[in-house]
Amino acid sequence: MGRGKIVIRRIDNSTSRQVTFSKRRNGLLKKAKELSILCDAEVGVIIFSSTSKLSIIASTSLKSVIARYKKAKEAGEDHQHNSASEVKLWQREATALRQQLQSLQECQRQLMGEELSSMSVNDLQNLEHQLEMNLKGVRMKKENLLHRENLEFCQKIELIRKENSELKEKVYGAMDLNDSSINFIDPCTVSNSYDLDGPISLQLSQPQPHYDELTEREMRLGYLLDLLACYIQS
Repeated sequence: MGRGKIVIRRIDNSTSRQVTFSKRRNGLLKKAKELSILCDAEVGVIIFSSTSKLSIIASTSLKSVIARYKKAKEAGEDHQHNSASEVKLWQREATALRQQLQSLQECQRQLMGEELSSMSVNDLQNLEHQLEMNLKGVRMKKENLLHRENLEFCQKIELIRKENSELKEKVYGAMDLNDSSINFIDPCTVSNSYDLDGPISLQLSQPQPHYDELTEREMRLGYLLDLLACYIQS
């Protein structure tokens, strides 16, 4: 039969208690030494018996083990403190952002004309002033856009005028050519079958197609120019 489970509790008999202490102390110190050697660990064990007898084992020296323990403990406490401080900082930041968001939402509703019942006269005056400033900014933006569009229209009109002027020069040049192309029939060259005393016959050349095309284009451009000018004046 195997041994039964040992109940862990204080041994009432002092002799048995002392014997058990000696056995388990030696086993604990042996395990600590083996752990230090096998795992290259820094181990320190301090044991006080019920009779205040001190038992110590350390892999290097007990002083260095205690110093390292204090250092590790302080580092852990600092880390916990820093973590707690960082958490509190982010909590305060989140609270401030929520308050700012609520304030902005309330301001937006007031700008839309909502939730005005709780506002004082001074608050309403400030809101009115803010709305007037916003409206002024919108009007300035609109005027700048209209001014820019007018400048673009003026540039287009100037370009059309220039093109129209060039077309006029071409049209007038074509008209001069047509005037100079009139053919006069000299009576001296007329055949004998015609009456020399009859009226002189004149024959005009047909209008050049180029002249008709230029005239039609000029009319279209002139109409467009007048239309844009009327739009700018309005």
